[in-house]
Amino acid sequence: MIICGLKLTHDGAIALIDNDKLIFSYEMEKLNNNPRFSSLLDLDLRFLASVLNEHGYKIENVDKFVIDGWGEYNEETAGKENDAASFFTKIKDMLGREFEIEFGKYGMLVKDEDVLEQQSFSYLSNDFDYNSYLHISGHLMGAYCTSPFAKNKEDSFVLVWDGGMFPQCFYFNATTRKIDNLGPIFHIKGDSYASFASNYNPFTNFEGEGLSIAGKVMAYIALGKCIPEVLSFFKDTFNKNEGEILTDKITDLKTLINRSTNLLKEFVIYGEINDVKPVDLMATYHVFLQEILLVKLKGLVDRYPMQKKNLCMVGGCALNIKWNSAIRNSGMFEDVWVPPFPNDSGSAVGAACCEMLKHTEELALDWNVYSGPFLNEFQDNDLWTSVDCAIPELARIIHEFNEPIIFLNGRAELGPRALGNRSILSAPVSTTMKGVLNKIKGREDYRPVAPICIVEDAPQIFSPGTPDPYMLYDHKVRDQWIDKIPAITHLDGTARLQTVSEQDNPEVYGLLQEYKKLSGVPLLCNTSANHSGKGFFPDVQSVMDWGKVNAIWSEGKIYVKKGEKIHLESELFKMLEKPY
Repeated sequence: MIICGLKLTHDGAIALIDNDKLIFSYEMEKLNNNPRFSSLLDLDLRFLASVLNEHGYKIENVDKFVIDGWGEYNEETAGKENDAASFFTKIKDMLGREFEIEFGKYGMLVKDEDVLEQQSFSYLSNDFDYNSYLHISGHLMGAYCTSPFAKNKEDSFVLVWDGGMFPQCFYFNATTRKIDNLGPIFHIKGDSYASFASNYNPFTNFEGEGLSIAGKVMAYIALGKCIPEVLSFFKDTFNKNEGEILTDKITDLKTLINRSTNLLKEFVIYGEINDVKPVDLMATYHVFLQEILLVKLKGLVDRYPMQKKNLCMVGGCALNIKWNSAIRNSGMFEDVWVPPFPNDSGSAVGAACCEMLKHTEELALDWNVYSGPFLNEFQDNDLWTSVDCAIPELARIIHEFNEPIIFLNGRAELGPRALGNRSILSAPVSTTMKGVLNKIKGREDYRPVAPICIVEDAPQIFSPGTPDPYMLYDHKVRDQWIDKIPAITHLDGTARLQTVSEQDNPEVYGLLQEYKKLSGVPLLCNTSANHSGKGFFPDVQSVMDWGKVNAIWSEGKIYVKKGEKIHLESELFKMLEKPY
């Protein structure tokens, strides 16, 4: 069965599954330097046909299209209490004619709803048929079907916590294929994390920050501290209201913010706390959410005595590496899985997985994280020169010149994290490198830079240092390494580690091995290669137009700016320019 999943709204994407194998997933932000979180609301079926054709498929080859997303609110289709409405939007047919389509509900589920409830639609005299599932179901199935539990035919809990919904827990029985909805574990929506911070500097421009604010807050709170008195206030308020403090009523959140701010002022006035800042409130709110998440989740899973307890985590909140680590380290679960696309960047894949589970015998998706777009072709640029460059020579350039290098190779990675194929790589040993990278990226100085490390060496440098190929947990930098790799050590002594094996990414693994031979350090700095506010660079020319680095490595060649240090001093280019 050939299934094409489409996510129309923010984090728009197209994914194709052919007989349980993921052929591709193209996120719109990763095409043509599109803005982050780009949508597909202006979907033109001619564009869809061109994407399919790139992989040898035609629209008529697709057995079923599955659409996820949300558009204009239709009050007439609103469901039960705490449930979103069905939505509709407009797309264009193969002749460019616009027509209106509907798709499924957002999915704040109540107990008697079918998690795989399918809605079927037909348009253009049956020329375009598609199904639609609840948005939450796409998250759920995208997480489970890509997990090792599906591959091993094991049961699993699935925790879904997205920006617009409460954290909800499900249990998937791999034998019966039955999904039990265990309900919300508490009533605080995921976007409260960013909404709370947006009341304090530097996050008061919440509308301008948009969907990226939560990640910035997670980094910024390293500048603050948890205040026990305020934490107690949050917990008391939560308990008195039976956990109903942050529903969709924005006044509840505003009241909590005002009261906590006033409480902080009282502590200062009466001398109970010294030297407190708004960032301390944010740090305390982070700890509050983490602690109730652990308590409530444990209370739920303890009611289900299984022989082996697995957990999949998904939704935008599963990008919070500190919460992920707290759950993984809690001992509640034998194994924990977070896909590399837990936010809506994985919704097209998840929607297609719903259809796969509903209409085939398959449980597990055969997939690879490097299933994004290919690099665009490149024409020569007069301001740059190039030469063939093997991996060992690239490692030498990184080691000797201490400059950031753009690394573009193969197909783009799925999800929001740069995992080597669309990365800026650099030596981690300089005390100034983090500042250099943040400056060229236009990022705040408190933002961390992630390490990309040989998987076998990670336990020596990080705690726990366990395999983490998708940058979804935080790891403590071991004391003896802090001064050796200052560029990747965050303000709180942690790092968002990515481990790499030879099987994961042979080119990056080889580069790390060669750099280790030269420096004794088995890791590099890794941050995403992109314009500020846009998706990954789709080609070498985009990097040249950006102009913030002096060297680009792409598929066996290195491109450098003429007249810059690498061009003038690298042995590669000296040899190239020697007369015969």
